[in-house]
Amino acid sequence: MLAIRLPVEIETRLEALAQFTGRTKTFYAREAILQYLDDLEDLYLAENRSIEIRTCRSKTHSIEEVERSLGLAD
Repeated sequence: MLAIRLPVEIETRLEALAQFTGRTKTFYAREAILQYLDDLEDLYLAENRSIEIRTCRSKTHSIEEVERSLGLAD
């Protein structure tokens, strides 16, 4: 269970959208959180990967290396 307080203008927009579409405010709040959560997870994964590469804790591979290792090179 999650309860959040929204600024009045956001609550008003959410209510208007829900009424216009016949969906619930909860539906749109859930959708927004899921989308934002996906974006945040991607961002933090990319940042972590970048740090690992810069600190030499992880190695990168060129597309040519990957193709050769998979037997896809011409």
